[in-house]
Amino acid sequence: MNVIVQPQASGPGFLVRAVWFVFIGWWLSAIATVLAYALCITIIGLPFGFALFNRLPAVLTLRPRSETYVTDVRDGVAFMRGGTVPQMPLAARVVWFLLAGWWLGAIYVTVAWFLCVIIITLPIGLYLYNRIGAVMTLLRY
Repeated sequence: MNVIVQPQASGPGFLVRAVWFVFIGWWLSAIATVLAYALCITIIGLPFGFALFNRLPAVLTLRPRSETYVTDVRDGVAFMRGGTVPQMPLAARVVWFLLAGWWLGAIYVTVAWFLCVIIITLPIGLYLYNRIGAVMTLLRY
């Protein structure tokens, strides 16, 4: 059984997004990245920091976040739902964040931002921005 999901285009057009990137997106995303990382360092601000990290592609290019769908086939019927895959235990994710995630995340975010500013590597930088949670807290997508 084939299942095709084709989301409708949303958000502003290419020209508006390009103008936003050139005049506002690159410096606003740098400020948002530093703010999000600072929030993540304070354990209390961690949820707010990751909420901001999740919105960085939109801050940079006005591109909405991609939706993830999980498809299950039971008795010949395809069931689709939005969601994520099962996550690792919270204790393991906390230990990872405390030992390696916070400093590795800083390096990762810096590389992602520089790749976004260099126009030709923008798609790679956006991909990295969308995976910050995996580096800092072992979040599964």
